[in-house]
Amino acid sequence: MSELRVAITFDAEHPDRSQCPPGTQDAILDALDDAGLRATFFLQGRWVTAYPATARRLVAQGHLIGSHSDYHCRMPLLTDDGVRADVAGAERAIMDVAGVDPRPWFRCPFGEGHDDPRVLSLLEDLGYRNVHWDVDGADWEDDREASEVERSIVDGTLGAGGDVVVLLHTWPAPTLAAFPGIVRRLHEAGASMITVDEVMDGG
Repeated sequence: MSELRVAITFDAEHPDRSQCPPGTQDAILDALDDAGLRATFFLQGRWVTAYPATARRLVAQGHLIGSHSDYHCRMPLLTDDGVRADVAGAERAIMDVAGVDPRPWFRCPFGEGHDDPRVLSLLEDLGYRNVHWDVDGADWEDDREASEVERSIVDGTLGAGGDVVVLLHTWPAPTLAAFPGIVRRLHEAGASMITVDEVMDGG
């Protein structure tokens, strides 16, 4: 059996659901710090300019940073020039505010475009590689409970095996509540925690 390696990733974006109390994103960073874990964060450019202190804290804690676009648009709906402008806008914001270059890591908003040859080609021309996910906790759903998020992530990860990329978000309260149980159970299963560069580059 291959070693279980888990890349926990967070999309950092403006919340658009009800379960998003203030302070959740910083509490998630506290939880990662307490657990001694390094995760991967895909930052929306306009989120970075709205939460500059949190964006800089992500970098200071050593997390891997990628781009999550500027406007969180569905990439296949944009023209070629629209994709270029949106990606460039996010890149400028992340570099100006957080002081890091998000290239080459990118995550298409909603995952839309991850299998679109046009979008992927445009991203490649801009120096990016899209990072999709293997397991989605659906933590963004309005009626999602922490126990459901934990169960989805743990069961999905253990069922997938090998190198697994997990999708979570920085703003849902159920994600914060589920996080300790997710980490504990994955460690108990013998998983090691990695970042997406290790998955994508075969590290």
